[in-house]
This record gives sequence, C-alpha cells and structure tokens, in this order.
Amino acid sequence: FMCCVCNVIHLFLYFQVLIIAHVTAGMVNLTRHEKEKYFLTASGEKELFPSLQDPHSRDLSVVIPAYNEELRMPVMLDEAMEYLENRQEKTPSFTYEIIVVDDGSKDKTTEVAMRYSRKYGADKVRVLTLVKNRGKGGAVRMGTLSSRGKVILMADADGATKFSDIEKVEAGLSNLNPKPDNMAISCGSRAHLEKESVAQRSVFRTFLMYGFHFLVWFFCVRGIRDTQCGFKLFTREAALKTFSSLHVERWAFDVELLYIAQCFKIPIAEVAVNWTEIEGSKLVPFWSWLQMGRDLVFIRLRYITGAWKLILIICGKLF
Repeated sequence: FMCCVCNVIHLFLYFQVLIIAHVTAGMVNLTRHEKEKYFLTASGEKELFPSLQDPHSRDLSVVIPAYNEELRMPVMLDEAMEYLENRQEKTPSFTYEIIVVDDGSKDKTTEVAMRYSRKYGADKVRVLTLVKNRGKGGAVRMGTLSSRGKVILMADADGATKFSDIEKVEAGLSNLNPKPDNMAISCGSRAHLEKESVAQRSVFRTFLMYGFHFLVWFFCVRGIRDTQCGFKLFTREAALKTFSSLHVERWAFDVELLYIAQCFKIPIAEVAVNWTEIEGSKLVPFWSWLQMGRDLVFIRLRYITGAWKLILIICGKLF
C-alpha cells in the first residue's frame, strides 16, 4: 500500500513540475529595440545591421558577448585582432568581422569596444549595444543574427581560450562529413583538463560540476563532454537553424543550442582547446548552477509538452 502511495505522490509531483514548466515557458524572443538595429561607423554615422538570413559576405564572424567587461576585454581583443590581421596579411582574400555585443553593461564596455571600431574600421569591428541586459545567450544570439560570416565563432570576452585555437575548431568543422545542407558545429572543449580542475576545486564545486554534467546528459545532450566552453564555431546554416529556435538566454543556453542541433541531426565535433581560468567570472557558483539545473530540466520538459517548438526555416524564412 505504501509503495502505491509513493508512486502516486511521485506521479503527482512529476505532473506538477510538467505543468509549471509548460505554463512558465517563454517564447523565442527575436525582437530588438530600435537602437539595437544599428551600429556606429568610425565617423559616428548609424548603419543598419545585416541579417543572418542574408547571404554571407565575410569568411568569418566573431561574436563576443560582453557584460561589464571594460577591464578584461582589451586583452582578448588585442589577441584576436593581432591573429586576424596577421591571417589576413598572409591570405589577403580572407575577410572577417568582430561583433562585440554589450549586454546592457553599466561600465564603459561599449566605449572600449568602439576604440577598436575606430582603429580598425566598422567593417572589421562592430559594436551592438543592447538597451537592457538579456543574458549571455541573448547577447550571443543578437550578435549572431547580425553577422555576415560564412562561419560564425562565439568567443568569451575574458580571453580564457587562446584565440589562435580557432584553427583547431576550424579543423574540427572541416573534418565533419557529410554536412547535410552545409550544417555543422565545432565545439571547443576543456574536458581534457577536467582532472586538473578537480584537483584545484573545492569538494562542493566539484560536486556541483558533476551534478551539472549528469543533468546535461540525462535531460538534454549526449556525446558532448563539455557543453559550456564559450568557444564554438557554426556554419552559417547551422547558426540560423539553432539560434532561431533558442529560448534560454542565460547560462544554460549552450545546452539548448546543442539540444536543438541534435534534434535537427546537425553534426557536432568536440575539439580540445587551451583554456585558462580568468579572474572576474560573472558566474556565481551556487546560484548560477541552481539556475542552470532548473533550466536543464525545463528545456527537456518544455519541448516534450510542446510549449517550445523547433522553428523551421524554408527558403530563408522562419516558420
């Protein structure tokens, strides 16, 4: 009898969570404020951002989400610009752009990024300043939807990953065959550094990390050991397919992106990259992990209940 009662309680709790997940589900937010539709040229004139649905006009777009990054971002941008300028000098046909997305910062992030735009020109460095904070996922999506690249790299503003490791993720992308409709994703990974990181972390943080890995595997993504490394390369087609369906705008957005990719059967490579922990992380260990854990459960449940749907793209239009 007690066993039956427990089963009924478990079933009741499951349906309660299912209902909460469904009722609280937000829709894909592709709207942008009027000010977010434009970037400033070096002369201070406003120009309209292009759309990800347009044909590509650059070989590479680099999207950098930044929230209060006036201090850490210059080191990353210096490294990225040095690499990209050298690459262009060796291969003049190579074209690129960097899009810094200021995610509603309260410091001088936009001002710092604009210095690079004035130095290198708005054709190479553009700044998208969001009117209010959306979260890292929202910022990456806004930058990606405004990009011109044949391939699109998302990279963190703290420079934790060595920028020249783009060659590793590019190789990972090239090695994926076949690429249906030219869709493929290559993820930078820190999984090879896990033993070293466990040795340096507290028992509590290690427990949180393994708990998060389990939830990712159980509810959303299998076959990818590190979903959270902020160094991912997308073909333009894969970016349009995944970012158009993205709902989660905060820390767990990477997991939903890869979940969407696996639902669409988009090939994914995982490539080891150099990574260094940089001071000043915006992630608050306990609360951020708690929020991510909740989001992971809700991602799966919301797709199961139909509260969230995958968006189809036909002839460049969203459906």
